[in-house]
Amino acid sequence: MSRYMSKNLEAMTPYTPGEQPRDQQYVKLNTNESPFPPSAKAMEYMQEHMRALNLYPDPTAEELRRAVAMHCQALKEEVIMGNGSDELLYFAFRAFGDADHPIVSADITYGCYPVFAAALGLKYETVPLDEEFGIRVEDYDDKHGVIVIANPNAPTGRCLTMAKIDRLAGAHPDDVIIVDEAYIDFGGQSVLPLTKKYDNLLVVQTFSKSRSMAGARLGFAVGDKRLIADMETVRNSFNPYNINSMTMSLGLGALADRNYFLANCRTIIKNRDYTVTELMKLGFKVLDSKANFIFASHPSIGGKELYLSLKERGVLVRYFDKDRIREYVRISIGKKEQMDVLLEKVQEILAK
Repeated sequence: MSRYMSKNLEAMTPYTPGEQPRDQQYVKLNTNESPFPPSAKAMEYMQEHMRALNLYPDPTAEELRRAVAMHCQALKEEVIMGNGSDELLYFAFRAFGDADHPIVSADITYGCYPVFAAALGLKYETVPLDEEFGIRVEDYDDKHGVIVIANPNAPTGRCLTMAKIDRLAGAHPDDVIIVDEAYIDFGGQSVLPLTKKYDNLLVVQTFSKSRSMAGARLGFAVGDKRLIADMETVRNSFNPYNINSMTMSLGLGALADRNYFLANCRTIIKNRDYTVTELMKLGFKVLDSKANFIFASHPSIGGKELYLSLKERGVLVRYFDKDRIREYVRISIGKKEQMDVLLEKVQEILAK
């Protein structure tokens, strides 16, 4: 840290992304990426727009915004596009958080939430998950501020029903409720329809997971047009050209190739169910997941030891050295052959 670093940020702990080692070839199951490439149609769309890279991209992402609105059965004015869903979460924290409106979220959830809050100088309050790592919306009844719910939650994969989010939004008419649906396409029920019912509800999604575009960085948020206008004010003050032309084109092509998207989601769900069944046969406890990852522990080996042992054998999973979840590892779901390698290496480790 240099002597010029702002005093406000000296104590901030940055988010730690999943490791990306280059020392060997790994079966990479640690960053919740799709094992499938973007659709051929998405790549075709991108190729058509590459010649215009000498020009700035459309700052309003007009065509893509309209396509997302149609996909979500929303108005264009109810949609904002972002450089990944993380950027939109940051915009929302900036727009709606202040000294009187802290960020409120689960004690075990996506690690960027407290980092964004700290970077913006916002107070961050946590609400403990229950003993089975579930979110109890009634535990938020006495909380006020910007309430952020990852649904499905990360790293647990557990998912709330629409009825639970309905209750939460209805109980907090004066608080902005953000539902982060980064993994919703793998078996959960999106609460996008509730944005028509509640003007305090913002739903954030991403193209990174189910649409195979983690490297392109594209996300969107849907909510009441006044919420979106507030976020657009932040976006235009921070980075009005936040999405590049090639990413916009990829997004349009991905939305146009619904069959490819659905097929990949079905495959991931099938591979997830298969992996859960096989791990449970080996004595693992696996939380019920509606995401493209699972959260698992074994009574005879700790989470850190399992993570390191798998890494030695060329398989990467994610380990979190945090209270309550040290015995678990998070395993991204890949292709069937990748999951078979994981299971083979796990059996080797347990047999030692």
